[in-house]
Amino acid sequence: MATGKKFAVFDVDGTIFRSSLLIQVVEQLIRDGVFPEEAQAAYAKQHEKWLDREGDYDSYIQGVIQAFTTHLTGVHYGALADASKRVVAAQWKHTYRYPRALIKELKERGYFLLAISHSPKTILDKFCPRLGFDKVYGLLYETDEEERFTGKIMDEQALDKAYLIRRAIDKESLKLGNSIGVGDSESDIAFLEIVAKPICFNPNAKLYAHAKKEKWKVVVERKDVIYQL
Repeated sequence: MATGKKFAVFDVDGTIFRSSLLIQVVEQLIRDGVFPEEAQAAYAKQHEKWLDREGDYDSYIQGVIQAFTTHLTGVHYGALADASKRVVAAQWKHTYRYPRALIKELKERGYFLLAISHSPKTILDKFCPRLGFDKVYGLLYETDEEERFTGKIMDEQALDKAYLIRRAIDKESLKLGNSIGVGDSESDIAFLEIVAKPICFNPNAKLYAHAKKEKWKVVVERKDVIYQL
C-alpha cells in the first residue's frame, strides 16, 4: 500500500499489561458476587501449578476462559462493565516499561495505534484509551433484549488476529511500510508476520523459537532491566 497512515499494533495481555485483563475481571466478578466462588475451581489447580513452575501459563489461562464463558450466561452487561471499570481504575498503570515507552514514542511520531486482544472488549475499551490507542479490537459477547449475556461470541472472526489487522488496514487506510507489531505469545505470530517490523516482547517458548528462526527482534524486560536477545 503506497499511501495511508503508518501504524503499530500491540497485543495487550502479557505484552502491555503485566497480567491478563480477563483474569483480573473474572476475579473482580467473583469478589462482586456476580460469579460464584466455585468459578475459581476451573483454574485454581492450573494457577497453582503455574506459580510452582510445574505447569504452563496456557493451561492456566484456558481455565480462566472456561470460568468466564461458563458463568457469563445470564449476567447483565452492567455487571461486567462495572467490574471492568473497577479493575482498570485500580490497575491501569500495571504495565511494562518497554511497551509503555514505545507507545508514547510512536504516538508522538504520528503512528495510528491498534490494540488487539482476546479479552472482552468491554474492559479493553476502558483500559486502552488511557494509553493512547486509536483503535481497540477485543471479543464482543452477545446480549439479549434485557442486556443479559447469552454466552455466545458475536463475531468469532475476532479470534483471528491476522484477520483483524487486515480489516483495520483497509478500514483505517493504513500502510504496511514501517508498520510495527508487538506480541508475547504464539497467538501473536499471525499478525507479527504481517507487519514490517515484528517485535517479540517477553516471548513464551513457542514465540521465541519462531522469532529466532525468522530473525525477529526479541526484547526482554526483567525487573528494571530491558535488553535485546
